[in-house]
Amino acid sequence: MAAASRRPESCVWCGREVAPAGIGRRRRYCRQSCRQRAYEQRNAVKGTSIPADALVLTSDEASALSDRLFELRCAAEDVATAVAEGADAGELATLSDRLVVMARGAERFR
Repeated sequence: MAAASRRPESCVWCGREVAPAGIGRRRRYCRQSCRQRAYEQRNAVKGTSIPADALVLTSDEASALSDRLFELRCAAEDVATAVAEGADAGELATLSDRLVVMARGAERFR
């Protein structure tokens, strides 16, 4: 598969899109600060029963993620309702675009 046709990777820390690395191994983080936060978390869980690859969220982060997922479900229901009611292509395109934006936002964990 050619590098140009690959789906953009997501940062393993924050979920944002990661710029292609070109030659060499694929980048895992979108920026140095995300790489640093991941390192700090890995070190914080050393010697505990928490797996090193666990995602630890504050209650605020978990609540924000839950809110984004709820908004995403509502947007998907809007699309389904519009299809069932025979909405025109323009309205469906607008709703679909909104759904994609919300799905991208829901991919962020932090």
